[in-house]
Amino acid sequence: MVEHAILSASSAHRWLTCPPLPQLERFFENKTTEVAHEGTVAHSLAEYKVRKLIGEKTRKPKSKFIDDDMEQHTDDYASYINELLQSIKLTTPDPIVLIEQRLDFSNYVPDGFGTGDCLIIADKTLYIIDLKYGRGVLVDAEDNPQMMLYALGALNIFDALYDIEEVEMTIFQPRKYNISTSVKTVNELKEWADSELKEKAELAFKGEGVVKYGPWCQFSNCNAVLRARKDYHDKLTRFQLCSPHLLTDLELEEVLEHVDDLVKWATEVKEYATKVTIETDKEWSKFKLVEGRSVRKFSDDKKVEEVCKANGYTDIYRNSLITLTDMEKLMGKEEFNTLLGNLVYKPEGKPTLVPRSDKRKELVLHNVKQEFGGKNNVK
Repeated sequence: MVEHAILSASSAHRWLTCPPLPQLERFFENKTTEVAHEGTVAHSLAEYKVRKLIGEKTRKPKSKFIDDDMEQHTDDYASYINELLQSIKLTTPDPIVLIEQRLDFSNYVPDGFGTGDCLIIADKTLYIIDLKYGRGVLVDAEDNPQMMLYALGALNIFDALYDIEEVEMTIFQPRKYNISTSVKTVNELKEWADSELKEKAELAFKGEGVVKYGPWCQFSNCNAVLRARKDYHDKLTRFQLCSPHLLTDLELEEVLEHVDDLVKWATEVKEYATKVTIETDKEWSKFKLVEGRSVRKFSDDKKVEEVCKANGYTDIYRNSLITLTDMEKLMGKEEFNTLLGNLVYKPEGKPTLVPRSDKRKELVLHNVKQEFGGKNNVK
């Protein structure tokens, strides 16, 4: 059985910002999604390749999730570690490499521990490399609490044995083409632990403190029913006025800040209420469970074909190419690029409003108008 910490390193950003969440989340199911399974397999494959790289005997994992893309991404990860090792060996001939190292930081966080994907100990520098296989959220290493907790855990083991002065922490996120590195001195890490980490970890372990709603809550398993989320969106009620006056630009921007999460929240609340109804036979005063709409499908395509042909209907198929993704899997990435690379293009996405913090390049308004035929056609 896999052991899980209540205050895990991977969820540190969440419980440092909203200390009560870990104790609240214990009352909700932790769903294991296909994406999570895929990530676990990717880490196992990456571990195999790095162990093989440093000369350890190991066995390659098998899984339906392993495809050409995963092979390529984990190859890139192993190559990055190899290049880093070769660079380190120029000054430190015999660096120590540790894979899937358990890291205990319970002297700062109650019962706190985690697992470091790859640690390299060289003269005066400790290197921590963490593979992130997700493609959804870009992860930055700068002031990343998960990486800083790993660093503290590693220092607990090795600081007395080696003269470590600084820790270089790297996020390797191949599906987002992201390699992010942050360097902190040992003193900076311990100062953060003493001045901020300890106090918030104690609050989180006790389930005390204040829940402040924000992006850090998105992966919480109780996010659908967080009161702080409702309070956050309640700000919009002041715009529901029986008035002929229009909203100002500033008011529109305030509404836009809420739109994406408001839509997502509405969906999550409905899914949660449906799940509770099914699992507990709950009855709601204003709602009931019904069969949802569905699309008609053939139960047996082969029998449909036989019946149609027997009755003179032969033109029952439409020829079309398989999808680009399926074609790439069929040929393999290298041959696909060789044969069809010059026939592939990526159309421009439809203009959309996002927060200024989004890393995508801002569109030039003149070009947008030309592309979409004038301002009246931009919707």
